[in-house]
Amino acid sequence: MSDSVPCPDCGASAERHGVQVLLDDDSLRWDTEVVCRGCGSAMAVCGTEVPGGMRELLLAEHGRAELRLGPSAGRVAVMRVLRRTLGLGLGEARDVLEQGYGGTLPETELLARRLRDAGVDAVAVRGTADSGSAPRER
Repeated sequence: MSDSVPCPDCGASAERHGVQVLLDDDSLRWDTEVVCRGCGSAMAVCGTEVPGGMRELLLAEHGRAELRLGPSAGRVAVMRVLRRTLGLGLGEARDVLEQGYGGTLPETELLARRLRDAGVDAVAVRGTADSGSAPRER
């Protein structure tokens, strides 16, 4: 993902690049870099907190991934993982189960991994234009 932001040093337009990755320890990490061609300033930041507007830009640039559950997915197990992973209440987890879940590919793959760890057949797939109703994002 890339866009333009004001340079923190001189105020000129600077390029911002960012990625979100799912690490082997099942944690999400964001990395961003801002480079100003005007003054030469460069800054790199990483962490678990999503920088302002980056998630939306990443979704716009790469599209949304959807969570797909196998036909024998147990409702109770799925809701338990949804609640724990996404921090949802019971009603919200039920809504996500019924409406579907979509987010960035790393976010959706993290949820799919946790569901598989709980014995639920789940995969994260890139959404398609003809996939029907839009899944709920967290």
